[in-house]
Amino acid sequence: MELTELTITQAHERLIKKEFSATELTKAFLGQIEKKDKDISAFLTITKEIALSKAKEIDEAISEKRQIPFLAGIPMAAKDNMLVEGVRCTAASKILGNYISPYDATVIKKLKEEGAIILGKTNLDEFAMGSSTENSAFFVTKNPHDLNRVPGGSSGGSTAAVAADFCIYALGSDTGGSIRQPASFCGVVGLKPTYGAVSRYGLMAMASSLDQIGPITKTVEDAEIVFKAISGKDPLDSTSIGSQPVNRSVTKSFNDLVVGVPKEYFIKGMDPEVEKVIRDSIKEIEEAGIKIEEISLPHTKYALACYYIIMPSEVSANLARYDGIKYGYSKMENPESKAHSLLDVYLESRGEGFGKEARRRIMLGTYTLSAGYYEAYYLRAQKVRTLIKEDFEKAFRKVELILTPVSPTPAFKIGEKIEDPLTMYLSDIFTIAVNLAGLPAISIPVGKINNLPVGLQIIGRPFEENRIFELGKIL
Repeated sequence: MELTELTITQAHERLIKKEFSATELTKAFLGQIEKKDKDISAFLTITKEIALSKAKEIDEAISEKRQIPFLAGIPMAAKDNMLVEGVRCTAASKILGNYISPYDATVIKKLKEEGAIILGKTNLDEFAMGSSTENSAFFVTKNPHDLNRVPGGSSGGSTAAVAADFCIYALGSDTGGSIRQPASFCGVVGLKPTYGAVSRYGLMAMASSLDQIGPITKTVEDAEIVFKAISGKDPLDSTSIGSQPVNRSVTKSFNDLVVGVPKEYFIKGMDPEVEKVIRDSIKEIEEAGIKIEEISLPHTKYALACYYIIMPSEVSANLARYDGIKYGYSKMENPESKAHSLLDVYLESRGEGFGKEARRRIMLGTYTLSAGYYEAYYLRAQKVRTLIKEDFEKAFRKVELILTPVSPTPAFKIGEKIEDPLTMYLSDIFTIAVNLAGLPAISIPVGKINNLPVGLQIIGRPFEENRIFELGKIL
């Protein structure tokens, strides 16, 4: 087996046995990136010196027979909307083209304490707004399974990097499916944890009530390892929750498990081949002795409309800080600028610094929050969000876990949907209800259609990621 094909567990065991050094492992990944990333474009920034320096540290610890944490010496990548101290962080936007992070995000700090080796920062849709990684201000990332197709989004760079063996695992962020949908498209495992299970401190905010950081890995076991390392209460993030046990013990044997399949998730317009792969997987689970029960989540049909009111409203508020004054791109620095007033600086900096999709969502959100429309749109959407959450609560009184497709189609061609925002937004139809309800969910590869991967989504109760991992490992 090539060094770049190893899982976290395999790499850790072989590092301990001194079958290779952390430096050799790091160089193998850096070599793979240098050789193949020109075709895939997964990385925005490579941190070669930082990675090799950390690898040397780990090698010294191993040679001195010191005990090392499980993630020590394991090369990883981070989506470029998470701060890594001293490293450029762009959120794939021109407005932050030269921004250098002054501190570490909490998840990065935790992984550094574990001895993780950060290879670089990965591409994404600008400020995590998109389902294809075509909205990056820098370049389009390609799907390693077919270079003419998208890797999904917005964590497309992270999922493509794991799928192409550029790193052993990566971090992504998920606001409406941005870890799970690209994980499905690229044939890797992607976990969106319970809202509040992982600190968002140091993550560039898109929609604060929906965003969540999670791991992208090759196996479910690896996802569990990374999740345990990055989860927990953080005093720097008031939405992080530490009072709930993040890994409650499984009380039932799998033969007593009841798993729900919502009828609303098999919809008209869904690719029939994707439906067949998902139904075959559900049949395999049933044959393994797990009881499958059809359930109903009646407000699912309103989730997409609800999400595209709440999310842009929060985007409008969060992106107001990028104004061309404090940091980032500014027309004030341009000698050819025609800006004569503070308002001109705001308008020109934001107009040129933000891409088309970011501007679209800021405008939608500003309109929704404006006087006379707040009650008609935003307030009503929040009430519908409560109904969606209650649907899941009712369902979880009858079942332990819920199974659904991740996406209605496999990876689509580059350019196929970019000019039609509504068609693009439909890519997230099976994932956004989970974010609205704040639940944990994972995408696991369960089959292929013409070499294009298809993912199955397992949804759990809040803070019961352990149940998701157990069923995921069986799959």
